[in-house]
Amino acid sequence: MIELISADRCTGCNICVLVCPTDVFEAVPGQAPLIARQSECQTCFMCEVYCPEDALFVSPLADEQAAVDEQQLTAQGLPGGYREALGWGKGRHSTAALDESYQFIKGI
Repeated sequence: MIELISADRCTGCNICVLVCPTDVFEAVPGQAPLIARQSECQTCFMCEVYCPEDALFVSPLADEQAAVDEQQLTAQGLPGGYREALGWGKGRHSTAALDESYQFIKGI
């Protein structure tokens, strides 16, 4: 579930607002978007993956809110962590070649 939008990192580009399939965010002109409908979050990570500033943290807990502390999350490198694991972003290397899930359908 989406837990954090870092006001320090967010540039207000609203990409997260545009990519969210369940309309969780509310755009605020000149500011970071609001998490307006958190309970609607499906934990798809789309917002975190597309955020160019690594300003978002989506908790892997899909069914409950998690108490978060931005300083702790940042110290652990968690905002944008899923995006980094995928290799998305400047200076990162894609991990797509490591995905072997295609083998499940191989031979069908």
